[in-house]
Amino acid sequence: MNRFSRLFALLAMGVLAGCGKPEFSDAEKKTIASLALSALPPPKTDTTNRFADVPAAAALGATLFFDVGMSGDGKVSCSTCHKIDRQFQDDLPQAVGVGRTNRRTMPLAGVAHDPFFFWDGRRDSLWAQALAPLENPLEQAGNRAAYAHYIKARFGERYERIFGPLPDLSTVPANASPLGSDAEKAAWSTMTEAQAEGVNRVFANIGKAIAAFERSIAPPQTRFDRFAAALATGIQLPQGDDAFSPEEILGLKLFIGKANCVTCHTGARFTDGSFHNTGVPPVENLPADRGRIDAVAQVEADPFNCFGAFRDGDASACGELRFMVKAGPELARAYKTPSLRGAATRPPYMHAGQFSSLDEVVAHYSTAPASVEGISEIHPLQLSDRERAALVAFLKTLAE
Repeated sequence: MNRFSRLFALLAMGVLAGCGKPEFSDAEKKTIASLALSALPPPKTDTTNRFADVPAAAALGATLFFDVGMSGDGKVSCSTCHKIDRQFQDDLPQAVGVGRTNRRTMPLAGVAHDPFFFWDGRRDSLWAQALAPLENPLEQAGNRAAYAHYIKARFGERYERIFGPLPDLSTVPANASPLGSDAEKAAWSTMTEAQAEGVNRVFANIGKAIAAFERSIAPPQTRFDRFAAALATGIQLPQGDDAFSPEEILGLKLFIGKANCVTCHTGARFTDGSFHNTGVPPVENLPADRGRIDAVAQVEADPFNCFGAFRDGDASACGELRFMVKAGPELARAYKTPSLRGAATRPPYMHAGQFSSLDEVVAHYSTAPASVEGISEIHPLQLSDRERAALVAFLKTLAE
């Protein structure tokens, strides 16, 4: 038996008790149960989008999600970056649509549970988030008047069965937006208030349809979930390919214990949905990116936010926006905690693909370098090489 094998034989003795069952305290079992997919409730009703759970809206949203006609050049769709066979992301360090962006594509499974969207939370609903890439010049690079005309020409009957009559677009410019090029802005300024409201209403409904589709994307069960279910019921733990190795058990114990990963990667999606500065370095040659601190003004200014005219329901749904933290040094270079479900199969990592492997991610959290701005929330973990490897081994059980 070589040294490595002897090490894990000794490790097995430490984490396994009679009959091959690992020892977990009642507190550990409770935490593990809270991380299982079975603990994930259905998404809350989105009262700002009365079409969120309408099947016809979701079907139209799915069509629009995969339609390259929903872009300025007719070549890019939502699915260009959110690839269905790659957990709705794209394996790139920064997303590439019409141009290259400065952020990593986020996966979509379970996204309906989030209170804020994008890495910095610059949108406060799933439907408002769906609108931003449509007009971003580096993503889909279209404009809202063109989208309204496109919907009328190609999906008019479907749209009207769901949302009601389309506005009269006969005198609306072919290309116009309060954002975008100087020509698009100038065309928008010539429109009447009624024309602008009509186009904005169609644009908002495009987002609501796409959001209805995205709400249906749920994370799949993993080997961890089968282990957690068996542990909770006290029946025989999974055997064969589903069995947890001593290394994976150690990694799980570290995750919920010494390494404190569960502080932010909590709940059944392994994310608290909040924003944290963890000292992730900037990427050379990318535009300055300060994270959450710059997003607060953007979400407040968004005409499609919860306080805006295109929200369904009343303002009682706007608690997240009303009470969000708007200032403070903790917002500098703070980014959303990503879900770890499936993470092992979607490198690179962090908001701009700074780390190429989970080993690099764990090494970063183990050493906890200072942030280039603000104060990092993490502290050195002083994990051994064995413990780092065990954490990575456990994270892989969330993708199998």
